[in-house]
Amino acid sequence: MEMIKTADTITELELINRIRKGERELFEILIRRNNPYLYKLGMTYGYKHEDVQDLMQETWTAAYLNLEKFESRSSFKTWITRIMLNQCYQKSRKPSFIKEKANEVINEKTTPMFESDRSTDTYSSVLNNELSNIIGNALTSIPMEYRMVFSLRELNGMSTAETAEVLDISETNVKVRLSRAKQMLREKVEKMYAPGEIFEFNLIYCDKIVNGVMKAINKL
Repeated sequence: MEMIKTADTITELELINRIRKGERELFEILIRRNNPYLYKLGMTYGYKHEDVQDLMQETWTAAYLNLEKFESRSSFKTWITRIMLNQCYQKSRKPSFIKEKANEVINEKTTPMFESDRSTDTYSSVLNNELSNIIGNALTSIPMEYRMVFSLRELNGMSTAETAEVLDISETNVKVRLSRAKQMLREKVEKMYAPGEIFEFNLIYCDKIVNGVMKAINKL
């Protein structure tokens, strides 16, 4: 008897083929698998939490509409990452966003971007009060070319080759930029937190993105 595949075991290529044939409900699996990566990209780009969620939904809607163009020459993660980066770039060019950035107060107090399922007082205190401020500010303060390499390699776990493909640079350049990024962030960031903790994406946000995207594509 053939084993029934679950959401955890079905391959992305099979998912994509089945979605193309009409099983659009399976698109939710792709969203949930890749949402944490996209969230970290948006936060790394320097957008606010709410803006990142909007960008993620726009990214997934664009991905669904262009799914036929995915040719499996690279991984789906690489493909969706490039769409997200394009959405981030396009937003940064909008006059409304440029004006918003110009009007921001430099020393504005921030609130926690997320809450972790790990609820110990020490962890929550460090994560909410220090992580979003120290790491977020440090990472978004370095030049974009170094910031994105650090995000793709260290936060999203992409290989050197995948990062080079996404950013259209050489693997040597990836290595140089990553080294420089780490130098810029200094030891205080690398010693205090594991890369996976930076810009953590909580499941409650994932549900919101999934519901919004699925609602949108079901109207198509």
